[in-house]
Amino acid sequence: MEHINGSWSQPSTLLLTGIPGLEAVQIWISIPLCVMYLIALLGNYTILFVIKTTPSLHEPQYIFLSMLAATDLGLSLSTLPTVLNVFLLNHREIEFHSCLTQMFFIHTFSCMESAILLAMAFDRFIAICNPLHYTVILTTPRIIRMGFAAVVRGVTLMVPLPILLKRLPFCKGVILSHCYCYHPDVMKLACGPVRVNMIYGLSLVIGSFGIDSLFIVISYILILKTVLGIASKGGQLKALNTCVSHIFTVFIFYVPLIVLTLIHRFGKFSSPLLHVTMANLFLFLTPVLNPLVYSLKTKQIRLAMHKVIKSRGHLLN
Repeated sequence: MEHINGSWSQPSTLLLTGIPGLEAVQIWISIPLCVMYLIALLGNYTILFVIKTTPSLHEPQYIFLSMLAATDLGLSLSTLPTVLNVFLLNHREIEFHSCLTQMFFIHTFSCMESAILLAMAFDRFIAICNPLHYTVILTTPRIIRMGFAAVVRGVTLMVPLPILLKRLPFCKGVILSHCYCYHPDVMKLACGPVRVNMIYGLSLVIGSFGIDSLFIVISYILILKTVLGIASKGGQLKALNTCVSHIFTVFIFYVPLIVLTLIHRFGKFSSPLLHVTMANLFLFLTPVLNPLVYSLKTKQIRLAMHKVIKSRGHLLN
């Protein structure tokens, strides 16, 4: 960190942190982390490949799933370099501008994932509450526009984050709390007027993740109301079963995000281990579990995967 003309400037490098108290066994922790990344990358790529090469899966539900898989791939690739550097090589240094770039991509992909989860909730709402107009409402051009809107919203909302941080001097050390760059964590190292950063960060959480989660809850309230109106128990279970994978994905995405946000805003006296655990759950769980959940719970995806594997096997023989 440089000190110029009596004032503090931006640091040239920052130091990332693994898991507090477990530094001696970080090399062993890297093994399950590598396995998780392998599952996330292969699993989400497989979902994308299967949907792309299977004409019967070119339906709204699966197009949204492919968008989710692409976002999870982006999120995994955003964190992979620094996480493996810290745990495998014990290389903790990251250049300041590289840190801001990683932070931008992590938050952008997270925001995009939130928007796609909302779009998937809308898809389930139309499928169950208004099935006769499903294909009329969710046309391919409209789905593409929804995906494009998720990308534009994510990029537009997150561009100010690194810009607002770059205007600040840093004087509170260079050690970050995580093995990747996260906005509230980087902001804590800054001195000077951080009020604008705090207000904008909180507005982002409420205006994107908060509103998305609210509309997802409203969608499921309306879905539940419609399902309860179905006369047969079998019909009710069949309708709800189409939502199980999405509900699980929403849960594993939003719960760690909410807890992590609360910890960074109000948990000044909470354990550093809790910070790291919730941050890692937020960024590692969804890319790993999403392809597994959808592969296990969605019959059409399982059958398509089986056909692809079988056809590849014939080609190799």
